[in-house]
Amino acid sequence: MSWFALPSRRRAIALCMAVAASAALLPLSASAQGAAPRVKLTTSAGDIVLEVYPDKAPKTVENFLQYVQDKHYEGTVFHRVIADFMVQGGGFTVDLKQKPTRPPVPLEANNGLKNDRGAVAMARTSNPNSATSQFFINTVNNANLNAPNPDGYGYTVFGKVVSGLDILDKIRATPVGDQGMHQNVPKTPITILKATLEK
Repeated sequence: MSWFALPSRRRAIALCMAVAASAALLPLSASAQGAAPRVKLTTSAGDIVLEVYPDKAPKTVENFLQYVQDKHYEGTVFHRVIADFMVQGGGFTVDLKQKPTRPPVPLEANNGLKNDRGAVAMARTSNPNSATSQFFINTVNNANLNAPNPDGYGYTVFGKVVSGLDILDKIRATPVGDQGMHQNVPKTPITILKATLEK
């Protein structure tokens, strides 16, 4: 199954399977955590700073930060941009070759965080426990992606944009087209040049 299984807005609303949501891991105590980590994405369109929440999605954040530490995101592109939905990246190079990943992480969608504008969530296939390196940033409020929608599971939100919403809007406005099997690909690549954990 392609990583493009994140549904379009129309499909997301239409998909309603009578499947019980998988049990979510209990969040760690926020008091046991320090200040929320921040990751700066230096992109060819400008800088976006994300704040991530290990108290809400511990395995997801650990996974994301490991990819940051491993420099996995350097040279990847936002390969799927739907203006009134989301921008997706973290998995493909400029020539749309998929990068190898570590094993997937379990779904942590029932954590109270919502797929609102600026929220960062994990992309996955129809398998709820299939998220690896790809993430998306919601460009609008997407309540239809909150657990248990749209398929009985939801999408794991693990952070939000705290700086660079103007850059997000710049990315969402970029012209897109089809490239082979890929749809909604920016005609001018928008590349993540560097992803760094801010101290």
